[in-house]
Amino acid sequence: MFDYIIVGAGSAGCVLASRLSENSEISVCLLEAGGPDDSVFIHAPVGVAAMMPTKINNWAFETIPQQGLNGRKGYQPRGKTLGGSSSTNAMLYVRGNQWDYDNWAALGNKGWSYDAVLPYFKKAECNEYHTNEFHGVDGPLNVSNATNASDLNHLFIESCKLHGLILNEDYNGAEQEGAFMYQRTVKDGERCSAAKAYLTPNRARSNLTVITHALTEKVLFDGKKAVGVRYKKDNQSVDIFCNKEVILSSGAFGSPQVLMLSGVGPKAHLSENGIDVIHDLPGVGQNLQDHIDYVQTYKVSSNEDTFGVSPKGGIDMLKSMFEWKNKRTGKITSTLAESGAFFSTQDNLVAPDAQLVFVLGIVDNHGRNVNLGHGYSCHITVLRPDSIGEVKLRSNDPEDALLIDPKFFENEQDFALIKRGAKKMQNILEGQPFDGIRKQMLYQVDNGNDQQLEQDIRNRADTQYHPACTCKMGTKEDIMAVVDQELRVYGMEGLRVVDASIMPKLVSGNTNAPTIMIAEKAADMILSSVEP
Repeated sequence: MFDYIIVGAGSAGCVLASRLSENSEISVCLLEAGGPDDSVFIHAPVGVAAMMPTKINNWAFETIPQQGLNGRKGYQPRGKTLGGSSSTNAMLYVRGNQWDYDNWAALGNKGWSYDAVLPYFKKAECNEYHTNEFHGVDGPLNVSNATNASDLNHLFIESCKLHGLILNEDYNGAEQEGAFMYQRTVKDGERCSAAKAYLTPNRARSNLTVITHALTEKVLFDGKKAVGVRYKKDNQSVDIFCNKEVILSSGAFGSPQVLMLSGVGPKAHLSENGIDVIHDLPGVGQNLQDHIDYVQTYKVSSNEDTFGVSPKGGIDMLKSMFEWKNKRTGKITSTLAESGAFFSTQDNLVAPDAQLVFVLGIVDNHGRNVNLGHGYSCHITVLRPDSIGEVKLRSNDPEDALLIDPKFFENEQDFALIKRGAKKMQNILEGQPFDGIRKQMLYQVDNGNDQQLEQDIRNRADTQYHPACTCKMGTKEDIMAVVDQELRVYGMEGLRVVDASIMPKLVSGNTNAPTIMIAEKAADMILSSVEP
């Protein structure tokens, strides 16, 4: 018997387990379907390149065929280890735009405006560089500037400036727009995941139990009150119980899946999968929003300062491995994605609608296609997509893959936006600063040829790895809302969802830092309701 059971030890679950167990009177059990976070691919920042395209610490989900992507299935890598996707992502520290949170509040979610959430971003953060009113300097999550950064970043930023973008050193501060070097969740040359920041220092707490390789099968209810969780480990089903709350922190796919497997979700869909309906909640698994993304890549004449497959590149990496092993310095500390930009593709927008992520290597099909040689790549991302998808069960078996349907480009406005953004990106990547090193494009698109560009986008665009909004927060008048402003599941007792799935609208940027903020705020809400 525990006070709280947290399902999922990802970005949110690790924060909750740490914060709730700070109170020695509270007992917490944290369940994680993946294993411990002891892989060198996790701790060496450049190891993201090994995990992204493979099943190493990765669920490696697929979508159903996407009409907007010429019938292709999209790829959805998600972290399967302590730390969740914060242990497998590119470590970029991005909060989104201030407008995003003010918009959440305007939708009726009291307490979620930018001014209300900023203290929780700061509480989480230990920023090595920025010390202004927008940043924290003593939180668990370390945020640092790039070390050993490639000179190609300077070419990228210089070209951005030539194409009308300003330099913005603090895109998480007063203004988001501009070009910059990304800040990263890296500390002393190692990844600083949510597990490393929040869980590792506190594993010895007697009131904190962490169980790995535990696949949650369902929440257990007494009537409409959550009283425990059934999970499977070593082919055995185990029931554990709690006297306060079950908190789902399994992400935009996992949390709606667990709710539906437990009988909470759209009545007809549960019934057709042979699941007894505990509570008809139509919004569970609906409102899926994800950042659609398109990459352009150029080969380079010299392999200096890039990552790639070549004899010299291999020797460089071997030397770098020894350097990292002995000193935690050098190329292995790179997150590969080191610089970027936010910009608007149209005038008079509430916030930038496009993001660039510049990468020091050839990016082809999430790294699943290996190309010989060296190059540089850039992602263009639609920040506030209008296409809305859904997540459904394939069956009532917890081990069955979900039916993930982001409906990419179903709304033509997203396609028009990514096309506008891609034209700007191509101009930047073909700008004068790159003239000395740039060779041919990996997938040739003649600059200004709309037909070629449209075809290439349909052929190769895919996720930027930010699924969210499938258990959205909203008012009780909103039939599609799953949780209230305190993240309690509507119609149920003792049950919350705390992760990126509660976002009512996707934020204009990467989702890891916002998810950690959500969990910090939720922990405060939960602790404030605990009787002294």
